[in-house]
Amino acid sequence: MADRTVLVTGGTGGLGGAVTAVFLRSGWRVVVPQREPGTDDGPVRVVADLLTPEGAARAVEAATDEPAAPLRAVVNLVGGYASGGLVHETPVEEFERMLRINLRPTYLVTQAALPHLVEAGGGAVVCVSARAAVAPFPGAAGYVTAKAAVRAFADAVAVEYRPHGVRCNTVLPSVIDTPANRAAQPEADHRRWVPPAEIAAVIRFLASDESAPTSGASVPVYGRA
Repeated sequence: MADRTVLVTGGTGGLGGAVTAVFLRSGWRVVVPQREPGTDDGPVRVVADLLTPEGAARAVEAATDEPAAPLRAVVNLVGGYASGGLVHETPVEEFERMLRINLRPTYLVTQAALPHLVEAGGGAVVCVSARAAVAPFPGAAGYVTAKAAVRAFADAVAVEYRPHGVRCNTVLPSVIDTPANRAAQPEADHRRWVPPAEIAAVIRFLASDESAPTSGASVPVYGRA
């Protein structure tokens, strides 16, 4: 029986499936929030809208309702990408949409989970930023800014909660080798992209006691891209 719980947001996505699988194989109780009811194929699934404080609280409640398996880690995978024109061509609504999709769920879920991690004596938060946060490219100012904000937020959590034994780290993928990305870029050299399972292994490490000395890190997971 699992003796610790991880809350994985975005657990139904291309990377999320691999992250959920690696934690299940490692003996964790895994809680996956989602917008629609789903099948029970290993994780505990809870319907929650993570763009609202109420939805984030509901997800954390599900992750903390098993006393034998206290919440020990939160993995924030929810996000989205959109490209467009240059800054002067991009409506502010599109810019703000990227912030809302990428930063708001990470903030709300982390905010709701932190008191439980502190009460449990510590734990880990892992956030997903992007290579674009440190190496921007044209035509995606909203996405670049949002992912940079996720990284900055994670650094703030690491500093604020270090005295409480809560660590917070960030991974920075480049292009992840998912079916959706292959469909969007059929002519790309997919051999240079990073398989989700490889990123999932890094995330599991950062969430585990094996990485106990590490907090405030931004870990590149670029592969050969």
